Amino acid sequence: MNLDKIQLRGMSFYGFHGATKSEKEIGQRFIVDIEIELNLRQAGTSDNLEDTVNYSELYNLVENIIKGPSRNLLENVAETIATTILTQFEIHSVQVKIKKPEVPIKNSVLKYASVEIYRLK
Repeated sequence: MNLDKIQLRGMSFYGFHGATKSEKEIGQRFIVDIEIELNLRQAGTSDNLEDTVNYSELYNLVENIIKGPSRNLLENVAETIATTILTQFEIHSVQVKIKKPEVPIKNSVLKYASVEIYRLK
């Protein structure tokens, strides 16, 4: 069964997540992609916002979690986002990817570190 998707890509927020003291004190930028699967047929025919998931609500939810209380692991941040989306919206599944572009690994050269999870309702 193929489901329809809503995607928000490249959301960028400043937060204070990480395992090190400096990450918690100085903070850093996080880039978040989410993809939700649901049936969009009704919204496609009705042209009514109540028949779909409001992008602004998804964005604000992710922003509040990233800018919220500090967590040690990206895994926990991603799980919190996924669980909250599954709880608050009538959807089939959610995929969350969080990128940490300025990951503090001594002598490292990398574009980003990331965590990606997929959860079903």
